[in-house]
Amino acid sequence: MRVVEFGVLGSVAAWDETGEPIALKGPRHRAVLARLLIARRGVVPLPRLVEDLWEGDPPADAVGTVRTFVAGLRRALEPERPRRTPSRLLVTEGPGYALRAEPAHVDARRFEHAVAAAADLPPSQAVPRLTDALELWRGPAYADFAEERWARAERSRLAELRLTAVERRAESRLALGAAADAAADLDAHVAEHPWREDAWQLLALALYRCGRQADALSVLRRARQLLREHLGVEPGPRLSRTEQDILRHADHLDPRPSDPAAQVWAQASASYASMVPARARTRLESTAGLMRDLAVTGGGGLEAARRHRAAAVTAAEQLGDPELTARVIGVYDVPAVWTRSDDPAQADRLVGAAERTLLHLPPGAPEAARARLLATVAVESRGTLPEGTRALQAAHQAVQSARRLEDANLLVFALNGLFMQTFERAGLATRRAEIGAEITEVAARHGLFTYEVLGRLIRLQAHCATADFTAADRYAAAADALAERHELPLVAVFTTWYRALRTATTEPPQFGESAYRAAAKSLEGTGMPGLERGLPPLALLCLRLHHGLPVTADPHTDWGPYEPWVRPLLLLAEGRDRDAAGLLASVPSPPGDLLYEALWSLLARAAIQVDDRPLMRRAQRALEPARGELAGAASGLLTAGPVADHLDALAAALAPHAS
Repeated sequence: MRVVEFGVLGSVAAWDETGEPIALKGPRHRAVLARLLIARRGVVPLPRLVEDLWEGDPPADAVGTVRTFVAGLRRALEPERPRRTPSRLLVTEGPGYALRAEPAHVDARRFEHAVAAAADLPPSQAVPRLTDALELWRGPAYADFAEERWARAERSRLAELRLTAVERRAESRLALGAAADAAADLDAHVAEHPWREDAWQLLALALYRCGRQADALSVLRRARQLLREHLGVEPGPRLSRTEQDILRHADHLDPRPSDPAAQVWAQASASYASMVPARARTRLESTAGLMRDLAVTGGGGLEAARRHRAAAVTAAEQLGDPELTARVIGVYDVPAVWTRSDDPAQADRLVGAAERTLLHLPPGAPEAARARLLATVAVESRGTLPEGTRALQAAHQAVQSARRLEDANLLVFALNGLFMQTFERAGLATRRAEIGAEITEVAARHGLFTYEVLGRLIRLQAHCATADFTAADRYAAAADALAERHELPLVAVFTTWYRALRTATTEPPQFGESAYRAAAKSLEGTGMPGLERGLPPLALLCLRLHHGLPVTADPHTDWGPYEPWVRPLLLLAEGRDRDAAGLLASVPSPPGDLLYEALWSLLARAAIQVDDRPLMRRAQRALEPARGELAGAASGLLTAGPVADHLDALAAALAPHAS
C-alpha cells in the first residue's frame, strides 16, 4: 500500500514514499484536505465542509462540488486503487468524510509528539530532539489558509507550541552551558514575538552567562518598554525577579557544569566578597536570597538557613532602613508544609521584626513589600489557634494584595501563610485541599517548582484525611518526581512517612510498625526538630490506639512537644489513674496544627478512662466537625483511626449521664 506523508507546517502538501510531491490540484481540493487534517482522523460532516469552504454562502451545487473534490483527492492520493473499491485513506463514514492518515505520517503530529517527549528528556537529549522537531517547519502552519475561520484555532495552537519548543530548546542549551547558542536563537525569537516574557527572561539569562551583564539588563529594560507600549502591561514577576537577581549577581544564575562547579563557586564568591563592602545593603539582601535556596538543600541546609536568616534580619533592623528590612524578611519565601515551628523562639522574633517593619514602612512603600511581611507573619505564626487572631488577618490581607497585584510569586507565598492558619477547628481538610490546588496550579503555570511540590503535598495530606489513598498516591508520586528533577531531598521525608501511614492504615499493625521505624530514619539530620522530636513514638502510639492494642512505651522515650497530650494515657497504662486524672484537669487544648484531631483523640480516650465528663464533652465538640476523617491523617504522617470511632466511644461513655 502506498505511504503518503502530509505536511501542514507551512503550505499544505503531500508526498509519496520517495519524497516526491503529490499534485493536489486546485485550492479547493487543498482546502478539503486541510479541513480533514485538522479533524485529526475524525469525521467531518458534508454540510460542515460546505459551510467551511464557502463561509455560509455556498453555490447551489455545493454538495456535488465537494464530492468532486473528494474524488479528485482520492485519485491523487491513491492512484493505484482499483475503481469502485473503497478508499483506505480518505474514507466515507456516516454523513461525511475522514482522512485516516497515521499520526506518524503528518508533520504536525510528529512535531507534537517530539515536543512532548523532549519534556522528559535530559538537556543533552532534549536539544537534538527539539532541533529535529523545529526543522519540520517550512513556514506558518496551514499557510495557504491564514484567513480561513476554520483554520484559525489550529494555526494558533501549533504556532504557540512552536514558540514553546524554541524556548525549551534555549532552556536546555543554557543547562548544557551553551549560553551563546541560546542567546543567538533567542535574540531573533524575541524580535518576532515581543510579548513572550519567558523568552525575554531566557535571553537575559543567556547574555548574563556570556558575561554580558549590561546587555542582559538592557534586554530587560527593552522588554519592559515593549510590554508597556504594545500590551499596556507591566512585566510579570518572573521577569522582575530576573532583573533583581542579575543586579545582585544571584548565585543560582550561574551555570553549574558538573566538574568545575566548585571552582566556579569559589571564584565567584571570592570576587563578590572582595567587591562588595561587608556592611553593604546589597550583601544583606544577597545573603537573605541565598538562605532561601539553602533551606531546601537537605542535610544541615535548613538549620543553617534559619540561623543565617535570623542574623540577616537583625542586621537589617540595625541599619534603620525599614524598606531594606522588608526585603530581607520577605525574600525568604521558603515553602512550609509542617505546621509546627522548628524553632518557636526564633519564629516569635521574626514575627516581631515583621510587625515592627510594617509599622515603620513609609506610606509610599510597595504594596508587595507589605504583603510579604504579612505573609511572613502568617507562616511564622504556625501552630497557634488563629480564630480572630492577627495571623489569620495577616494571611487574608496578603492573599488579597497578591491577587490585586497579579503577582504569582507573592500569591503562592501568601497562600502558604493562609494554609498555616486553617486550623481554627477540626475537619478543615477540604479547605486546605482547595488552597493546595490553587498553589499547585499557580506554581505549575509560572514554573515555581518548590511551591508546586508544596501544593501537591498539601493535597496529599487532605486526601489522607478522608482515607482517599488512591489520590494521595498520585500526589506523592508527583511530588517525588518534581523533587528528583529539581534536587529537593527533604520532599522524600514527607512521601516516605505518607507511605508508612498508608501501610499502617491498610495493613496489619506489625507491618505499620515496621514501616514507621523505617520512616523514622528519614528524619535524621533533616534540620526539622519540629517534625523530628516526638513524632516516631507518637506514630507508634497512634497505631496501637487505631488497632485497639494496649498502650505501651519505653519510659525513656522523648515525646517532644506532644508530651502533655500523651502522658495521661501512659499513666493510665501504668495503673496510675489518679495521676492521669490530675493531669487531664489542667491539660491545654491541642495546638492548631495538622495533629489537632489526633491529639484530641488521645485526650478523648484518656478522659473516658477516668470518667472526666467535662473533658469528654470538650473532646466531643472539638472532634465532631471531623467525623468523616481519620484522626491525624491530615498530617500525611500518622493516624489514630477514624474520628467517628472516637466520637462513638465518647457518646457511649456520656450516655449513662445524659439527662
